[in-house]
Amino acid sequence: MEQSIISVRVDKEDKKGFESFCNKTGMNVSTAINLFIKNVLREQKLPFEIKTKSYDDYVYEKLKEVEDRMERGEEKFYTIEEVFDEALRQIGKK
Repeated sequence: MEQSIISVRVDKEDKKGFESFCNKTGMNVSTAINLFIKNVLREQKLPFEIKTKSYDDYVYEKLKEVEDRMERGEEKFYTIEEVFDEALRQIGKK
């Protein structure tokens, strides 16, 4: 298959953020853009959502963990500060 190059100008910080996102999802920028293009062509619409674990996902998991521990009668609980601090650490913002 003959290949072609697409050159796109983007904000420097957006590029860094996108590269970081791609690394977190296990792919490089070229692969991500090729996935986007193939999906648009196949579906004939703007395609899909790929995201990293969000802050809300982490908080939900911790609340579920506490609920499960309470049901088992275990004594370990988290303060709201512990949950928020760990959530921010998990998503790389602290």
